[in-house]
Amino acid sequence: MPVDRKAGAVVYAEHEGDVYVALVHDVFGHWTLSKGSVEEGETDEEATIREIKEEMDLDIKIAEKLGENEYVASHPEKGKIRKHVSYYLAESPFTEVKLEEGKGGLDDARWFKLADILELNFYHDMLPIITKAINILLSLKK
Repeated sequence: MPVDRKAGAVVYAEHEGDVYVALVHDVFGHWTLSKGSVEEGETDEEATIREIKEEMDLDIKIAEKLGENEYVASHPEKGKIRKHVSYYLAESPFTEVKLEEGKGGLDDARWFKLADILELNFYHDMLPIITKAINILLSLKK
């Protein structure tokens, strides 16, 4: 089964004493992390910085690696593909999130206060990555 390498991030910003997280919403009704394919010759970190800029128009700085996730997805032409995603915690200025035009599968992107994100509809396999990021961000606020 072919492997598709991807990279993405929990993007956070501090604004007026609160911590915010930028998320994207997919057409299946889930809030999730912005991610994209790692191009040939690119590191996972470089791909993450490029993809977040393309997808949400945010300039990020990688803080640390959060972990990895792997799942199988169906591709209309290639059949089943194993997707291997590396996730990072990344800081951004608190600027407007602009979802890339014509970004397949996504219909929204926005900032959420850290305290509000646990109420959102996430994919279950994303919860360990998101929980780890929340714990790190809460420790930064102390």
